[in-house]
Amino acid sequence: MRWNLKPKPSQEKVLKLATELSIDPILASLLVQRGIEDYDQAKTFFRPSLEDLNDPFLMKDMDKAVERIEKALEEGENILVYGDYDVDGTTSVALVASYLKTRSSNIATYIPDRYEEGYGISYQGIDFADDNGFSLVIALDCGIKAIDKIEYASEKNIDFIICDHHLPGETLPKALAVLDPKREDCTYPYKELCGCGVGFKLIQALSSRMGNHLEDMIPYLDLVATAIGADIVPITGENRVLAHYGLKVINTHPRIGFQAILKQVKKQQLTITDVVFIIAPRINAAGRMKHGNHAVTLLSETDINRAAVWAAEIEEYNTERRDTDKIITEEAIQQIQENKEEERWTTVVYDQNWHKGVIGIVASRLIERYYRPTLVFTKSGDKWAGSARSVKGFDVYKALEKCSDHIEQFGGHKYAAGLTLKEEDLEPFKQAFEEVVKTTIDPTLLEPELSLDAELQFTDITPKFYRILKQLAPFGPGNMTPVFMSNPVCDTGYGKRVGEDKSHLRLVMQQGSSATITGIGFGMGQKMEIASDKKPFKVAYTIDENEWQGNVSLQLRLKDIKG
Repeated sequence: MRWNLKPKPSQEKVLKLATELSIDPILASLLVQRGIEDYDQAKTFFRPSLEDLNDPFLMKDMDKAVERIEKALEEGENILVYGDYDVDGTTSVALVASYLKTRSSNIATYIPDRYEEGYGISYQGIDFADDNGFSLVIALDCGIKAIDKIEYASEKNIDFIICDHHLPGETLPKALAVLDPKREDCTYPYKELCGCGVGFKLIQALSSRMGNHLEDMIPYLDLVATAIGADIVPITGENRVLAHYGLKVINTHPRIGFQAILKQVKKQQLTITDVVFIIAPRINAAGRMKHGNHAVTLLSETDINRAAVWAAEIEEYNTERRDTDKIITEEAIQQIQENKEEERWTTVVYDQNWHKGVIGIVASRLIERYYRPTLVFTKSGDKWAGSARSVKGFDVYKALEKCSDHIEQFGGHKYAAGLTLKEEDLEPFKQAFEEVVKTTIDPTLLEPELSLDAELQFTDITPKFYRILKQLAPFGPGNMTPVFMSNPVCDTGYGKRVGEDKSHLRLVMQQGSSATITGIGFGMGQKMEIASDKKPFKVAYTIDENEWQGNVSLQLRLKDIKG
């Protein structure tokens, strides 16, 4: 792993901010790295306020969307809330539908079947709306490129409101309203909302027209925070405010569906990281293994007993997903080793029997192991369906564009994409993708990079330092958990490999004559030799708390060690 220590920001700015806030210069340096250079900016950052949220009517077409929905509510029209089957989509549908149900009983939801219909708005979904008398469809987290589908719907006299956050194509669909802050002609100040965030702006606008206060919308923010974490959007600006309040809701008054999930895992005081690794996979498991409808039903449930049944079912899907993903990952690794794929610049594996719902996860697992642009394919009907994942700094979407002669359809973004190919195009595509990556990637990108925020002495790590450090949360893209390094340090002799299979590393470290501090490195057991015999080494880590038998102490979460 390449270690990259970030350049020190202007010391003049750091010392000025440290004085204004009465904080350690190291903490001030972290803030300046994040673009926070004065007291007012720090106040906005440390004390997120609902007042910092933008006026939803600044979004292009918001007025049209609100007027059409209000008309539908007044005239008792049937409204279908439509969304994708992933976390962002299902939370969006639960959010908008649960709000609209407070104003009308003529609200229904629709999630496309991952396998029968695929991503986004489908002809089957439009036919469902037509067959069941829905004159208005609100599409969430999808639709920005559904030009033909929207035209099909208009032929059936169905109005569409699109709420999306993906990059539009050259032409927008001719929907009644298209809400997407990434539209070129949209002057909305914050461009990084997730799909559920755009859905929230819609219900914020609807609520404000009724004279309600923003505080009335806080109970919906547990869904928004979950989508922000799961969709890996920047936790900056408006997203930071939404995530901050959403986490508060999750940790104090979560909706019934979240209560049922959290009872299954017995976890208290969740961070965004917990949301990403505990709540999100369970919501996703429904769409991967069965149907996204199950997630929407759980997230919309108001009866704790029924929610418990749904949560138990989704827990089973998640267990099945984990088992399936483990088996397929092992089979993929075997395929790579048999074909000596290590010599290639890319990883492309396929098997017609692999479960389509987990190939994206398998691609991510293979990136962790081989660290190169990766595609995993399985059969879907008479076509090959694939999931692409990339390494940091390499745009896999652009690489796929250069292979488009061999692709039937594809979509996604820089680091993740989905595609389908014809049977006869699989091998030509594999060779073309290898050639594109080989000729365009910077070879240094094939080695993982560990970005370090600052160098610390162990004596810097005090309860007060950590107390302020915690207030930089919620962490995520645009505001990642600070990673520190210390050098040189040594283990006191109590270090050892731990865990059932001895795959983890536990060190008790000291720097000079400082007090000892414990570090835990998951999956780092093989690095014990570097820290043995009290040899000096350097360590990269984040700081967190360890609670054991009622005692809370600071510990280091090891990221890497080097001799």
